[in-house]
Amino acid sequence: MRALDGRVAFITGSSRGIGKAMAIRFAAEGASVVLSASRIGAHGQLPGTLQEAVDEIIAAGGKAAAVVCDLLNPESRADLIARASEPFGPIDILINNAAAGVMKLPSQITTAERNMMFDLNVNVPVELSQQALAPMKEKGQGWILNISSRTAELIELPYPDMPIAAWVVGAYGASKAALNRYTQIMAHELIEHGIYVNAMSPNYICLTNVGPEVEAIAKRRPDMIEPVEMMAEAALALCSGSQVAHFCYSRDIVFTTGNKVMSLDGKTLLGDARMPGTLE
Repeated sequence: MRALDGRVAFITGSSRGIGKAMAIRFAAEGASVVLSASRIGAHGQLPGTLQEAVDEIIAAGGKAAAVVCDLLNPESRADLIARASEPFGPIDILINNAAAGVMKLPSQITTAERNMMFDLNVNVPVELSQQALAPMKEKGQGWILNISSRTAELIELPYPDMPIAAWVVGAYGASKAALNRYTQIMAHELIEHGIYVNAMSPNYICLTNVGPEVEAIAKRRPDMIEPVEMMAEAALALCSGSQVAHFCYSRDIVFTTGNKVMSLDGKTLLGDARMPGTLE
């Protein structure tokens, strides 16, 4: 029996990158996966589409469906969990992966930019979690995973990289810090219902459609890179076990659970928690 047989997972921001990787990995472990993005087709010059991600999972023998939603539109997201439950039934696993950041000096971030980040990075995960609670409570189990960021931590001196790199992620990090705090207290509230709530971040950099600032850091510090398979494996561990109230890092979860890092289709052993990332 596979780790997620019979379960339904809903993952926001899953047309590409970390979200898509988690969707493929979860489907390989037997989950019926509902993917979501703001559009079914191409988004500017970004590689990959929501439809292509769904088709890839189905072609590999998995179960997948798509739900389109503009998460920054309160009306569009108001019934999102209900719509995501239509293809395969009530959601067992909710992964709040969609996020956005404006990489500017904190003294230059506008109110509109700050509101956008806090809406997508804090309000959306909270609202979707609230929508998912009734069916999870009825089942007596559920898993909610909020994808966070190391930028949520207070910066330390000396900076691990150029000072401006720490400054321009500050506002984004503040929104993720708020998400981490909300995650922790929601986890304490919901554990009595068998609902496991956690937040997880890459240890440093997972190179999937990142901005030029982050890509520049990765080129200078390749030791900070981790493969997307690490995030997918860590998410699988958190969404199939009983860990709760963690704000944790992907490598740490893979290490402490003793899991190995598998290819996204679950067929090939790639390594363990020490597996390096690459710039490719």
